[in-house]
Amino acid sequence: MTNEENKPDWKRKLYKIIYHTDTPAGKLFDLVLLVLIIASILLVMVESVESYANKYGTFLNIAEWIITILFTIEYIARVITINNPKKYIFSFYGIIDFLSTIPKYLSFFFIGSHSLVALRALRLMRIFRILKLARFIGASNNFIRALRASRVKIAVFLSFVIILCVILGTVMYLIESGEDSGFTSIPRSVYWAIVTLTTVGYGDIAPVTSLGQLIASLIMIIGYGIIAVPTGIVSAEFATQPNTDAKAKKAIEEPETKTCPGCLTSDLRKKAQYCYVCGAEVK
Repeated sequence: MTNEENKPDWKRKLYKIIYHTDTPAGKLFDLVLLVLIIASILLVMVESVESYANKYGTFLNIAEWIITILFTIEYIARVITINNPKKYIFSFYGIIDFLSTIPKYLSFFFIGSHSLVALRALRLMRIFRILKLARFIGASNNFIRALRASRVKIAVFLSFVIILCVILGTVMYLIESGEDSGFTSIPRSVYWAIVTLTTVGYGDIAPVTSLGQLIASLIMIIGYGIIAVPTGIVSAEFATQPNTDAKAKKAIEEPETKTCPGCLTSDLRKKAQYCYVCGAEVK
């Protein structure tokens, strides 16, 4: 008898509602969860406005407690319905679910004026709930695979950019150090090179010599080309995913409608009876 068959009937039904999206109950669960996530994010944003916090503080607090309790129930339900709870608890979504729920409870342990700063930081942790939205974006799987496939190229490119910034910063320090332009050290000059090369341009440091301004102009022009490189690398990998990655192609042809109760693999076919990763029975 499999672990799935050993489960009580209510636990199997709850598992299908939470982890399967091909049933009306599963779709309704995801819709309600999506609405709660968006509502919780809006509450955090409104609470950060002092005038609204003073006027509607009680309402915001009650609403936040209601949402926190609902998220707690969801978290517990996910843990008790899956065959391997540790797999979910220490997974990406499991950690995000925990981080987005625990701050409200931690407020019990931070009472007093001396803890207000820490409490404010803990409340901001609730913004992690926005990452819960990722589970509703199917295309994010292909994007993540494209990032992983291009990580070496991006790392090499970033290393080149860092070296270039160090060289340009050092050159600008040699040119501008005798002037009252803000290039007082090589690290500060490297900071200027990074800001200029990324086309941010704070303006707190600026060259005053003709040669320095010429080099700065060249750096600005180079910056436009550098910004496009990582985008091109990831886009090229993303475009090849459907053709070279059989797993991604299968996900495009057939929606991801099942999740393995053992290893949390989420791209099982709708008619699959067993998980292709761990072999667990899927119903």
